[in-house]
Amino acid sequence: MAAQKGRAVLMKIGNAGSPETFTTIGGMRSTTLTLNDETVDVTNKDSTNDARVLLAQGGIKSATVAGSGVFTDSASETTLYGKWHASSNGNYQFLVPDLITVTGAFQLTSLEYAGEYNGEATYSFTFESAGDLTVATV
Repeated sequence: MAAQKGRAVLMKIGNAGSPETFTTIGGMRSTTLTLNDETVDVTNKDSTNDARVLLAQGGIKSATVAGSGVFTDSASETTLYGKWHASSNGNYQFLVPDLITVTGAFQLTSLEYAGEYNGEATYSFTFESAGDLTVATV
């Protein structure tokens, strides 16, 4: 796989339509997708060599997405604020170029706005998965 541009890692917000359309969140500078697979430790006195033993497929899978960008007052940024204010789950899509697209319900758990006196207004956020995720190869 060839090297990819970081700006090609996209975060998109769904419109809850049928079929659902996803719009790229405006102003993004940084995006991080973390796929989690919780472990279940089943180590006991009978475990060999004092080694930890993990239960295969025993934990909960989840995803955390964090991002930040320059506030542009785009419609997608307004929608994000509405999702946070309503404490509602929505469908989002995260694209890692030439690898995967992750689509599913997420809850916006953190939304932050900031600005320096002589700088641009910025925002940052964190999403936590809230249901089954569909992972498709690109």
